[in-house]
Amino acid sequence: FRDDDDINDVTSMAGVNLNEESARIMATNSDLVGTQIQSCKDEPFLAAVPLHKRILEMAKKLGITDVPAEVVTFISHATQNRLRTVIEKVTVITQHRMESYKDDEWYEQATDVRSQLKFFEQLERLEKQRKDEQEREILLKAAKSRSRQEDPEQARLKQKAKEMQQQELAQMRQRDANLTALAAIGPRKKRKLDSPGLLSIGGE
Repeated sequence: FRDDDDINDVTSMAGVNLNEESARIMATNSDLVGTQIQSCKDEPFLAAVPLHKRILEMAKKLGITDVPAEVVTFISHATQNRLRTVIEKVTVITQHRMESYKDDEWYEQATDVRSQLKFFEQLERLEKQRKDEQEREILLKAAKSRSRQEDPEQARLKQKAKEMQQQELAQMRQRDANLTALAAIGPRKKRKLDSPGLLSIGGE
């Protein structure tokens, strides 16, 4: 008993309370007290049998006839680790793409892909318009030509010019009809969204 009393005296002299320390330890590791911990079963990430067959097929080309099961397990874990790393990187990239730096004063715009695409679309539209105008001039010249002996190509151009003129005439008639209908309807009035009648109708 004297030895225990000496120990207690030493701890009390050092300012350590054994009861408080044991209570603190129990509170910190309370989820581990009374539990038994053991290692989990090593579950392969990939199917072992097809993976083993595939590894054997590749190993036979290199002159290897025997592949242990540990190799299959190692490759399976390596694949899982690699896939996890790739998914984590893709997740970070996705989060970066969701962030907008347009209004940040520490960033300035280097390129504007949207305006570049609009510029190229405008160029393509102008080029197409120029080709259409050239083709239209060729067709009009072919339609105005009055040669007695016409080859099949000349007849085809005349027929195409006639179809083009009919199509342009139909478009002009459609445009005139649309303008007449709009003039008959009159100017459109903007609806007031804050009027109580429209709000009640929308709610119903």
